[in-house]
Amino acid sequence: MKNEMHLQFNALSQNESFARVTVAAFIAQLDPTMDELTEIKTVVSEAVTNAIIHGYDNNPEGIVYISVKIEDDLIDMTIKDNGQGITDIEEARQPLFTTKPELERSGMGFTIMENFMDEIEVNSIIGEGTEVRLRKHVAKSKLLCN
Repeated sequence: MKNEMHLQFNALSQNESFARVTVAAFIAQLDPTMDELTEIKTVVSEAVTNAIIHGYDNNPEGIVYISVKIEDDLIDMTIKDNGQGITDIEEARQPLFTTKPELERSGMGFTIMENFMDEIEVNSIIGEGTEVRLRKHVAKSKLLCN
């Protein structure tokens, strides 16, 4: 099975739940386990929140882009912003690192993404934005036969 969707929305914190639920509804066609579904929703939340808070510095005029492709048992997601970009990707991926210590955030976004996904790739250009590509295989025994 092949399928894909594309979504874009303003960088408003209230749109994070919209993104999470929309992606979850789309990947439901693979009949993921509850754990897999929860992990995907958490990863989407983390990536979208990073785009809103760090990419756009809470500027609601920014746009967050999500694309999700499904092929057989593989979920391939890209979450992108055209915001500030990340100065040092390796540093940003360290547990507890944050550029916004004044916020009640833990600095665990990338760590969570790495733990819940099979692959994560982060590309960023200062002043142009960040793209996070996330890939996960769902349990083959759970795939629907159409």
